[in-house]
Amino acid sequence: MTQNGPRANSEAIARRGVMFVVSSPSGAGKTTLTRTLIEKETNIGLSVSVTTRARRPSEIDGVHYRFISMRQFEIMRDSGELLEWAAVHGNHYGTPREPVEQALAQGRDVLFDIDWQGTQQICEKMRADVVSVFVLPPSAAELKSRLERRAEDSSEVIARRLRNAADELPHWDEYDYVLINRDLEECFSQLRAILTAERLRRMLRSDLDVCVAQLLADLKRITS
Repeated sequence: MTQNGPRANSEAIARRGVMFVVSSPSGAGKTTLTRTLIEKETNIGLSVSVTTRARRPSEIDGVHYRFISMRQFEIMRDSGELLEWAAVHGNHYGTPREPVEQALAQGRDVLFDIDWQGTQQICEKMRADVVSVFVLPPSAAELKSRLERRAEDSSEVIARRLRNAADELPHWDEYDYVLINRDLEECFSQLRAILTAERLRRMLRSDLDVCVAQLLADLKRITS
């Protein structure tokens, strides 16, 4: 494409955003991975879910989650304001629909740190926009150790999370990609590579037809 064409380079080609979904059993590393991706990558934002669970000491309302009452959650769910919702560990989580749809239309990627139940619902509604990644722990013993090192949950909660992991793990094969988080740095590199590749998918680059038409016109001009 020429410098004087409608697009000076491929970076300027418009595209639809990606819904980048990362799931894992609690303690396998998805939250660390997704937060690092937000820090390292541009043009991607974390979808902020609403939840009815209590806020942890390290969490900020409106940044990690929007902490709402069960009544507020029911109103949003029943009025169709949630793109997905799920009951996990005795609490409810959901993704507000409107900000996600706006971001995708503007060519911005949206990162989801959600469980397999939420992923299924999103895929049912917007499969063409979804790229899903499931993160596995290297072993059950390491998963338990990571939950204990986090020091934010009681022993009873940790035991419940481990039991729930046994229910979550069989869903790994419903995802587009599966990573094993043996080494955080290596796992993050793999996750970032997946995002880069998916951003280049033809179906998401809405102005490619314009770019190719301009290339053909320029070739015809310079070879005539």
